[in-house]
Amino acid sequence: MTNIAMVEAAAKRLAGKAQRTPLLSSPFLDKIARRRLFVKAECLQHTGSFKFRGAWSAISALPEEDRAKGVIAFSSGNHAQGVAMAAQRHGIASVIIMPSDAPTIKIENTRALGAEVVLYDRDRENRAEVAAQVNMDRGLTLIKPFDNAYVIAGQGTTGLEIAEQARSKGVEDADTLVCCGGGGLTSGIALALEKHAPGLRVRPCEPEHFDDVTRSLLSGRIEVNKRTSGSLCDAIITPSPGEMTFPILNRLCGPGIVVSEEECLHAMVLAFERLKIVVEPGGAAALAAALFHGDRIKTDDVIAVATGGNVDKSIFQQALQRFGETE
Repeated sequence: MTNIAMVEAAAKRLAGKAQRTPLLSSPFLDKIARRRLFVKAECLQHTGSFKFRGAWSAISALPEEDRAKGVIAFSSGNHAQGVAMAAQRHGIASVIIMPSDAPTIKIENTRALGAEVVLYDRDRENRAEVAAQVNMDRGLTLIKPFDNAYVIAGQGTTGLEIAEQARSKGVEDADTLVCCGGGGLTSGIALALEKHAPGLRVRPCEPEHFDDVTRSLLSGRIEVNKRTSGSLCDAIITPSPGEMTFPILNRLCGPGIVVSEEECLHAMVLAFERLKIVVEPGGAAALAAALFHGDRIKTDDVIAVATGGNVDKSIFQQALQRFGETE
């Protein structure tokens, strides 16, 4: 089970390797949110998402003999790129199992980072089974996207930065909204904030029809999504919260917030116009919750993590055409 000591150890391994991303704000967004809103811009992390943190943490923690054999992962794109870059910088091989309907930019970027990409049909095939088949005789170490203690610890370093940055801005009491798929980032941040900023309560944010974590927190047990595809928020679409992440989420997180695709697209445009950052639909879910679901937030300050910015041009154009030139 991941603990705060592992998060702090991961921070040491990531020192000088990961970007320290900024905590941004805009008076225009404050007005919409009806409170002070701060955005942790993990879309500016290496490979365009927070996933590099967990990938580096996990690979750097492997025994030398295992690391030399290479790694394998499955991902819709952001974990894929994080693992590919971390593996490349360690000088080892990587194989990434990706859904065939993943955004083109994510597939192309993963290949460009030196990974061998194997595509699968997420509606008809099980990614874990595909990975096992590919890895049958290769001895690669599987780096899971969220159910890996060292991955969770690496993602938790985002929370260490949030705690320090929030303190410097005088923020001591705030809901901290996190785009949530399997819960690696959300649980890691929750562990970091529990010790270093206990007044910052973590709340998972998910897209409509893929709200497994929100429902799981309500029921107290792991709930499963009926669908596995069909959302622009591909970055945070998972079948269910992880076996390792859910106990942490259940202990530390406040109620989830569910947002629509339209709200995510609108949040993308506002982030571009007011913060000058590019965010993908799934990476904008927390910002969408902060901007358009203020009635669910009781604190005077709110922090939203913009988790990724790897969006296809066509989707970004769709967002701009629908919500551009906003007031």
